[in-house]
Amino acid sequence: MRRFFCDAIAGSAATITGDDAHHICRVLRMKPGDALSLCDGAGYEYDAAIVSASPEAIVCSLGRRHKSGAESPVRVTLFQCLPKTGKMETIVQKCTELGVFAVTPVFSARCVVVPDKDFEKKRVRYRRVALEAAKQSRRAMVPEITPLVSVDQIDPAAFDLFLVAYEEELSRPLKQALRKANTPASIALFVGPEGGLEESEVQRLCSLGAVSVSLGKRILRTETAGMAMLAQVLYEVEL
Repeated sequence: MRRFFCDAIAGSAATITGDDAHHICRVLRMKPGDALSLCDGAGYEYDAAIVSASPEAIVCSLGRRHKSGAESPVRVTLFQCLPKTGKMETIVQKCTELGVFAVTPVFSARCVVVPDKDFEKKRVRYRRVALEAAKQSRRAMVPEITPLVSVDQIDPAAFDLFLVAYEEELSRPLKQALRKANTPASIALFVGPEGGLEESEVQRLCSLGAVSVSLGKRILRTETAGMAMLAQVLYEVEL
């Protein structure tokens, strides 16, 4: 069944507008009476049927509402230090496909890229990337791309478990930290930039409750580390 995200759901009706409306009407040539599935972007899906169709608006009647099985029971947020130009889009896309709940861009001491006044425009683009990746991977929610924060603004206590990928951590692998945790409902993953994290940054986070972990014997690029960390975490918590 065809699936679409829709943010105009009210009672027993929903209206799809914009590019999706044009696609449904002109490309798919769907018509009144045709069935489809609508996602509210917050983890729920609705059985729906088209009532009227035009390139400007597709009006649907709604049937059964049910929670999507595509979403993880644990909300995982990735704190990603700003990588070099072009890499953040890939990180957002792939982590959305894997099941991330939210992505927070972070500015740290060793970031090569210095954020400018136009960063909000980039965030709009990242949100679009997340939307398209959520559609492709048949998710029922679109991860939030939050505003940029500096590393000293982050509060690990806001999460049940806050894990920092740190190349100098030699005694605590990621798997061990996860298996010691007591069924967390929210997990944060922190990944440094190309130059790595400064020791003082890691120490501050750990003094506030974060746990530094090793991702293995090999050093990963920043655009790889978040994906690898997320995949391992979701493998553990979704069993």
